[in-house]
This record gives sequence, structure tokens and C-alpha cells, in this order.
Amino acid sequence: MSSGEERHVPVMLRRCLDLLEPALTRPGAVVVDCTLGLGGHSQALLEAHPQARLIGLDRDPDALKLAGERLAPYGDRVTLVHAVYDELPDVLRRLGVPGADGILFDLGVSSMQLDEAGRGFAYAQDAPLDMRMDQSTGISAAEVLNTYAPGELVRILRAYGEEKQAKRIVEAVVRERAREPFTHSARLVELIRAALPQAVKRTGGNPAKRTFQALRIEVNGELRALERAIPAAVSSLALHGRIAVLSYHSLEDRLVKQVLAAGAASTAPPGLPVVPERYQPRLRLLTRGSELPSEEEIETNRRAAPARLRGAERVREEAQP
Repeated sequence: MSSGEERHVPVMLRRCLDLLEPALTRPGAVVVDCTLGLGGHSQALLEAHPQARLIGLDRDPDALKLAGERLAPYGDRVTLVHAVYDELPDVLRRLGVPGADGILFDLGVSSMQLDEAGRGFAYAQDAPLDMRMDQSTGISAAEVLNTYAPGELVRILRAYGEEKQAKRIVEAVVRERAREPFTHSARLVELIRAALPQAVKRTGGNPAKRTFQALRIEVNGELRALERAIPAAVSSLALHGRIAVLSYHSLEDRLVKQVLAAGAASTAPPGLPVVPERYQPRLRLLTRGSELPSEEEIETNRRAAPARLRGAERVREEAQP
């Protein structure tokens, strides 16, 4: 297994550092990497802010091990925790941290998970249909395919994969699983190719991409966790703390946009001549819409292509009841 440093190119690294930088200059600043992965963003944050302390979360024990090796030179400035990102408030409470000065999310599947064939995330190579980010818990993608009702599979492919051909694919899956349960990715890719009309297969890259995305999101409960995680992260920010979120598909980006936009809006009833403090926005948006990677970055790191970056600053404390 190659080192994390060799295998991981952090997406939109410079811009993430720029967004978080003003919040991390104070002594003793705490920055949380909610999606540690192989530690590329975390290492850059530690290098850029020698006085800062980093807390790194990841649900994948393999990622924690590799990132731990990479970040070992930073000693007690680093605390790594096996946790899903929606557990952030509990993690901070256990560590005695009242609020984070910087919070980073780099959503989606990590380079390591894509590159390790045995994990079953990549449709380009045959592997067991697992897709669990934490292989010690939960159900695999094979179990989803083999046991979910047809209507539920159609819902998942449409909602999480935005797959217009969901019904056609699921009909083929149900026929095939009755003959023999699914175990490996190559068979599923072959089935999807056979099920889709020629016109569909000519556009949009690998035709299995959306189905694999949908299965991964379902297996890991990603959107359900994200729905809890982004509001929790905003509430965990210290005053003038900053959050940066990298998303990789429209479902994630839409959810992040909604939470940040709501935080940046006044909650005052219409018609008030003066807006009381408790109704003032608690966030200030740092990005105009979602920012995209440069063409140069996409040329050198193709996994950056779908990235969308949003950021916000905490400008008001929680209103007291």
C-alpha cells in the first residue's frame, strides 16, 4: 500500500487555505478536518498555521491509519478521531473544545477508497460490491442490490444518482438477482451497459457512474449524515470562525447551499423598522455561489473536475432563548 502523500492530491487546496486562513491566525486556533481522508488538506493547514491545533475525523479506519502516519511529525498538535462527520459536536465536547475556528469538509469518496480495488467503489475495475467507508459496520452495496424492494432501488437510483434510466436498470437487476445474487462490480457494470439504450450510452461517460454513486450514498447514509452535519458544524463554529465545504455532486452542493444561505439570511418578521440582534444573520457568505477548480487543476487532477466549493464565516453567536 503506497503512502497517503503519494496517492492523494488535495482538491482546490490553495483556495481552501485562503478561505480558512483569517480564522486560524489567532494563538491556539482549532481547525477541524471533518473528512480527513489521507490528510492532504490537514497537512497543508498544519504547515500554514504553526500555532493551530488540528482535529481530524474519518469513518474509515484505514484512512485514519495512513493519515496518522503522514501527520505524525506534528505530534500533539494533531488529534485523530474515528467518527462520522455528523458526530462533530460530540467529538468537540469530549475533547473539551468549546468551538472550532475553522471547519473543512471534503465530501464524497476518497482517493484511497477509489484506488483500493477491494473496496468496490470504482466501476472501472472488478471488485466485491462493498462500498462501505467503514467496513466494520453497516450493509454492503451487494446486500442493497440483492435485498431491497424494486421500488426502493428505483427511488435510490433516481434520488441519489439522478439516474433517468433507473426503472430500466432496476428491472434488469431484479431479473438477474433472482438467477444469482450480485457479489462483484463487473457483473453490475455489464448489466447496466446491456440495459441502457445506445443513445444513452453515447453520452456522459461510464453509464454505471450514476448507479455506483447512488449505491455508495445509500450504503454510507451520506446525505442523511450531511443533512445533520452541516447545521451541526455551523453551530460548532466559534465567533468569526470559518467553514469551507467541497462538494462533488449537485445533491451535496444543494444541501450545503441551503444551510449556508439560511444562516446568512435575516430571520426577522417582515416589516420591522429595526431588526433586533437576535434576528440578524449568523453567517456571512465567503463565496459567490459555488467556486469551481481551475482548468489547470483539472488537467493535473481529474478528480477535481466535479468539485464545488462554498464558504461562510460565523458573524453572530447563537441567540439566547
